[in-house]
Amino acid sequence: MKTILPYLLTLSIGAAATVLAVPSAGQAPAKRDMSDLHSGMSSATDFGDVKVAKASGPNAHTVAEIMNNKGELKDKPVVVRGKVVKYTPGVMGKNWLHLQDGSGSAKDGTNDIVVTTLDEAKKGDVVLAKGVVRIDRDLGSGYFYKVLVEDAKLQ
Repeated sequence: MKTILPYLLTLSIGAAATVLAVPSAGQAPAKRDMSDLHSGMSSATDFGDVKVAKASGPNAHTVAEIMNNKGELKDKPVVVRGKVVKYTPGVMGKNWLHLQDGSGSAKDGTNDIVVTTLDEAKKGDVVLAKGVVRIDRDLGSGYFYKVLVEDAKLQ
């Protein structure tokens, strides 16, 4: 009789990386929040203390406000201004940004938000992103995000 032991598999596609525990027969794979995993990656540029003014107008929020109020903001449009601390183009037909504005805490993961867009940016840019908040977003193959701002337009 052959024994199959669970093992850890790390997949990486640009900014989209996940850790997937491969289960024994009959068990479902474990999901891990991707934004949490990405926040500590060394490829994100260290900008020190990021201080970016909050966007103004209707639907304007800080990164921390979006992260802390995700349930209330689910499927609603938001505007967030932040510094691009990580940029990965062309993954799953989108460009993936990590934005920080100085709000929130790295300790609890409320200081960084993942944004998808067709627009281009580069590390260090300060952008205004207008998109829709999605929560508990499962993109398949173990790629899971607690919070995303999707289909954003950048200014």
